[in-house]
Amino acid sequence: MIATRRIPRPGTAALLFTCLFAVQAAFLTIAPILPELSKDFGVSTAAGGQLRSVSGLAGLAAALVAIAFRRTIGVRRLLTWGLAALTTGALLSSAAPSFAALAAAQVPVGFGLAFVLAGGLAAAAEWTAPEDRPRVLAWTLLGQPGAWVAGMPIIGLVADVDWRLAFAVPFTAAATALIAVRRRARGREREVGGAEVGSGTSIWRRPDVVGWAVGELMAFTAWSGVLVYIGALMIESYELSTRTTGLLLAAAAAAYFPASFATQRFIAKHARTVLITLGLTAATGTALLGTLRPGALFTTILFALIVAAVGGRTLSASAFGLQSAPDDRVAISAVRAAMTQLGYFSGAALGGAALAAGGYSALTHVLAGAFVLAVVPHIALVIAAAKRRPAPVPA
Repeated sequence: MIATRRIPRPGTAALLFTCLFAVQAAFLTIAPILPELSKDFGVSTAAGGQLRSVSGLAGLAAALVAIAFRRTIGVRRLLTWGLAALTTGALLSSAAPSFAALAAAQVPVGFGLAFVLAGGLAAAAEWTAPEDRPRVLAWTLLGQPGAWVAGMPIIGLVADVDWRLAFAVPFTAAATALIAVRRRARGREREVGGAEVGSGTSIWRRPDVVGWAVGELMAFTAWSGVLVYIGALMIESYELSTRTTGLLLAAAAAAYFPASFATQRFIAKHARTVLITLGLTAATGTALLGTLRPGALFTTILFALIVAAVGGRTLSASAFGLQSAPDDRVAISAVRAAMTQLGYFSGAALGGAALAAGGYSALTHVLAGAFVLAVVPHIALVIAAAKRRPAPVPA
């Protein structure tokens, strides 16, 4: 049996937090600068939002590569390659001379998003002892809202000078994480042949995994659509500056933290119930987001409630996915990355079409419907399991 080594527990959560911070910083940069870059390049806001479609397709391809070659790539390489791709994409984006060049720069961004997501989630399980996994997984996922809280105000500040400067934030975050990963001594990353790469049974033969994957695709379609267009919604609805919008979105993103911590205690036994409940909550809030717009403060509070629901749902869904295939965590993490990237593509495309056809009200109702569809597979599996359960024998 091939021996394994552990990364010492202190610092693991911080390292993975930084990796996911870089992922979200790379994703969210477009949101507050979308109206300005679209104007500079002479395209509509809906067309500009399709930048996320490009990165989504590239990320989907990268995630499929990670699934197919998980036995040879490994968690550490996924993180290293992904962070290097994010830094490259940020540099190319900041120097793009045209909209086509900016779109091309989203290809390495998409690769990086997929690889770091897959590697980070797998590492949260593989580099920690079982009793530490809920805590480390929670801190890993908190890297994403952390980028909103800390990164969005900076993006808004520098984008007021020039929207191209906004890409300095994901570049710095990814470069910092890359240095940390490269300098980190090898730890609890199992070598080829370890249990993390699976027992040979296809994960697609497991109904729980398939239902979970479909649900994640729908959830990320909805959430990515919200994230891509929320900045434009606030700027165009209330005539806010990029700086003010960044500060408001950062304040709303802080709701992710208490929601995630509050959810930790329930995910071991009730992960599916929590993700169904919070998924429907996110759907309700999203439907109201484009319909009720009495003022910027109201929209910020409503967005914060959606963030809280998504925060708890994401942690629950990640835990459920890892529980559904504990013998192949790299594959599960790569599947989640694939669903995330496909969701980025479909969310930007679907959202852009809805926005062009019916404005922000149509946009948010379509995205709310995607949140509802995300819980349907889980409800169906719960009903199917209840039907298979033998009836109690009368006393």
